[in-house]
Amino acid sequence: MAPKPNNTEGIVLNFVNEQNRPLNVQNAADSLQKFNLKKAAVQKALDNLCESGKISFKEYGKQKIYLARQDQFDIPDSEELNRMKEENANLQEKLDEQKKAISEVDAEMKSLQSNLTLEEIHAKDSKLRKEVDEMENKLIKLREGVTLVSPEERKAIEGLYSEALNQWRRRKRMFRDVWDAITENSPKNPKEFKEELGVEYDEDVGVNFQSFADLMQHNKKRR
Repeated sequence: MAPKPNNTEGIVLNFVNEQNRPLNVQNAADSLQKFNLKKAAVQKALDNLCESGKISFKEYGKQKIYLARQDQFDIPDSEELNRMKEENANLQEKLDEQKKAISEVDAEMKSLQSNLTLEEIHAKDSKLRKEVDEMENKLIKLREGVTLVSPEERKAIEGLYSEALNQWRRRKRMFRDVWDAITENSPKNPKEFKEELGVEYDEDVGVNFQSFADLMQHNKKRR
C-alpha cells in the first residue's frame, strides 16, 4: 500500500520493502531525496521502524545495515524456482528473437532508404542520356576532323605542361643535390636511410619523368 502523504516512516518502510536488499542510511537518503526527506529524518524513521519490528537491521562496526523483514514475503519452493527459471529462459529467448527481428527490419529499412526513388531514377536517366548525347556529338565531330581545341587553348595548355615539367626537373635536381650532400659522409647505408625516412623516388611509385617529357616531344612532332 502506498504511504500516506507526509508520513516519513511510511515512505521509508515502503522504500525498504520495495528494494528488499541491504541498505545503509546514505543509500536510503539518496534515493528518497525526491520526497524532500533529509538524512536525519530518514535515519530517525529507520530506527523507529526497527524498534517497532517493521524492519530489521544488522550492525557492522559503527554502521547499521537495514533490511526488509523476509517473513512478509512468499518464498518460492524449489519447484516454483525451477518454473520461474524456465519461464525466464523462455522470455529471454523471445526477447532475443524480437531483437533479431528488429535488427532485420532496421537493415531492410536502411537498404530501402539507400535505393533511388522513381523520381530520382528518372532524373538520373535524363542526366545520363544528356551526357551520352554530348559524347556522341563530340565523337561525330572528331570523325569529321573538326578541331575541338583552339590553337590558343592548345598553346596555353602546352605552356602549363612545359612549366610543370621544368619545375619537376628542377626539384628532382635540388633534391638529388641535397640528398647526395647528406648521404656522402653519413655512416648509414643510403638505401636503409631512405627507407627509414620514408623517402620515395619517382620510380618507387611507378612514375617516370622521361615518359612525360617524351609525350611533349611526341605531341610537337605530330604537328
